[in-house]
Amino acid sequence: MTAAQQRPPLVTPAGVVVAAPNLPREQEPAARRAGVGDPDVAASVLAEFTGCPEATEQGCEADLTKQDTPALRLLSLGAGVQSTTLLLLAAEGRLPRIDGAVFSDTGWEPRAVYEHLNRLEREVAEPAGIPIYRVSGGNIRDDALDPEHRFASMPLHVLGPCQVCTGHKDDAPGHVEDLTGEVDGQAYERYSGVCPRCKGSGKQEGLSRRQCTSEYKLKPIKRQVRRLLGYPHPTRVPRGVFAEQWIGISRDEFHRAKDSGIRYLCSVFPLLYLGGAADGREGWTRDDCARYLRSRGWESTPKSACVGCPFSGNSRWRLLRDHFPDEWADAVEFDHAIRTGNARGTAMGHSLRGEAFLHRSKKPLDQAPIDRVTAHEWSERQTDVFGQVADAELDEDPEGCSPWTCRAEDHLDDGLAA
Repeated sequence: MTAAQQRPPLVTPAGVVVAAPNLPREQEPAARRAGVGDPDVAASVLAEFTGCPEATEQGCEADLTKQDTPALRLLSLGAGVQSTTLLLLAAEGRLPRIDGAVFSDTGWEPRAVYEHLNRLEREVAEPAGIPIYRVSGGNIRDDALDPEHRFASMPLHVLGPCQVCTGHKDDAPGHVEDLTGEVDGQAYERYSGVCPRCKGSGKQEGLSRRQCTSEYKLKPIKRQVRRLLGYPHPTRVPRGVFAEQWIGISRDEFHRAKDSGIRYLCSVFPLLYLGGAADGREGWTRDDCARYLRSRGWESTPKSACVGCPFSGNSRWRLLRDHFPDEWADAVEFDHAIRTGNARGTAMGHSLRGEAFLHRSKKPLDQAPIDRVTAHEWSERQTDVFGQVADAELDEDPEGCSPWTCRAEDHLDDGLAA
């Protein structure tokens, strides 16, 4: 067996190399090509790895192996912690080689994400011969404020009139008369009194429909994959021709690992099957990825999300306010501008019933209680004993040696700056 036929080894967050069994590539099943595991992996394991429920001997696996290997192996690069980890592992040769990485730009990413992406391309991807394809479906911020542009809605936090007590002309806001039926799982028979849904406020909370991920992330990626396969829309991709798409989902969010639902795009999740996690279990957590990046000089890897993402927590809003004032001001301005919904809907006479907000408190962003530390934040601040041990081991050799950056130069720069 030649060196080219041998499967590249894997690496743990602490930098320990774990050799994989040497098998000719053409003998590896689809799931094995995407990560690690027994070469005789059962169909159920294949389904778990690929996220494809039809991955049985007669189903997905049979379709995928009409050719020995995928036409392309691509990384869905969000430029956050997990996808950056996968790019570095592939560039190091610790995971199988990829043919490219696709970054879908919403046009409203934080400056830190663009800077991080530029550095990844310059110091990691280009030296490893991995092209990064930057694609876009438009500028989500500009589109939302353009009355002439069709806008794919963001999941804005909405405070509107209660649909129970304001839906009948005889009811005063916050109260109902002779309510009969079911409200939020509770049955009522000729009930009169305080509205059981809004508790007397006359207001109802909600979340507007989420279309932005599909329009500004997924569709541009799919278009690019079709181009790379050689079958741009509307040309049909032949059966059996597919690209393998790596997605950076870690063990602590394994519930997000789902099949793409697209025949020519097979989603795989290598982080779920890596060995060497701090707690000794199979699969890396986000903390394992962050620890690995830190060991390689990439501790500044940002979280990838739009500047004004309504799913942002208090910690991220504080980060923008305290360290990125321009982006904070931009988000505050946008928050005020979308109070009645997107500009196109308003211009066409379809204003939002109620008011829309970026912050989940349904208050203007510059007045929202972002200094409150949430229970989720507290849980993220906690570390287990395994993580503490791994961090301590890493700290024993703070300088290290990175293939792409010399941390000694960082300390030199600090000294000059002082």
